Amino acid sequence: MIISRTPYRISFFGGGTDYPVWYEKHGGAVLATTIDKYCYLTCRYFPPFFEHKFRIVWSKIENCADAQKINHPAVREILNFLKLERGIEIHHVGDLPARSGMGSSSSFTVGLLHALYALKGYMPTKHQLATESIFIEQELLKETVGSQDQVLAAHGGFNQILFLKNGEISVHPIVLPSERFDELNSHLMLFYTGMKRTASDVASSYVHGIEERKRQLRVMKDIVEESISILNSSHDITAFGELMHESWLVKRSLSSNVSNPHIDGIYETAIAAGAIGGKLTGAGGGGFLLLFTPPDKRKDVKEVLHNLIYVPFKFDFSGSQIIYHNFEEDYSGIEKERDNQSIILSRKLESYNCQTLQKV
Repeated sequence: MIISRTPYRISFFGGGTDYPVWYEKHGGAVLATTIDKYCYLTCRYFPPFFEHKFRIVWSKIENCADAQKINHPAVREILNFLKLERGIEIHHVGDLPARSGMGSSSSFTVGLLHALYALKGYMPTKHQLATESIFIEQELLKETVGSQDQVLAAHGGFNQILFLKNGEISVHPIVLPSERFDELNSHLMLFYTGMKRTASDVASSYVHGIEERKRQLRVMKDIVEESISILNSSHDITAFGELMHESWLVKRSLSSNVSNPHIDGIYETAIAAGAIGGKLTGAGGGGFLLLFTPPDKRKDVKEVLHNLIYVPFKFDFSGSQIIYHNFEEDYSGIEKERDNQSIILSRKLESYNCQTLQKV
């Protein structure tokens, strides 16, 4: 049995410039971080005693004899991609709801790919996890998604990610004193609006015809460098929140689907209570609202947004991990496939000092 843990992300600046249709012509950049909220995936080879060969537990429960009949599109395509022939059982749980702007779909893809590779006795690199997940979502699933979520889920951390015209992606961790990270974290508040949406649907409203939005996307890309300069300086961090407000106004102008009157009302209420800036995480349209709020105004903002779910969080720097591995359960008398790869993987995991859950 394998358990992977993959973080969700918050993107601050540059979202929209990470779509291939844009950055392969103009280049792109984002500033984003992963947080201590996770997608967990448990995988094991399925015992060969049942009529069905695959059991997938997510918001639904699927029992299938044929992988091609699995309804969950990412599960089906990943199993095909890895050419897994043995029966598989997969269980998914997440700390945050799906379709909420936290990169949950990509965290699922990265986490499942990681877990199934581990089950096969193979340790992929973070770069491999990111690039293969991008290929699966953009080419196999044909989703209108960018390329930042997969990179963040795989690598973890607080990063500037550059998207080059030749298609290459470069990850640059932001190195700051811990006090500066703590200061930024203390100014951030996350609220769940309760509005679910499919990111690709929102993104489609401005990705198709993206060349008509050159001005906005160039401004959003330039803000990334400015925000990093603020963090690296000794200047008042309030300027970071002001940039969030400026960036949100630009992003709202990309499409009428990015926001709506209800979201605008929530945002304006938060600003009136003392927040400096903010944004909807992800493509927009609903999900989570991230606010930059001075610590002395946090109580006021929570009170005026009391009807929303407040989600405290901290930054995460680990990326996707295998947190539990156990190769003892094997139906070797019936279906023997264990080989030295499992032993090698176990030793690699120990050398990587991965956390191990004591109870499942």
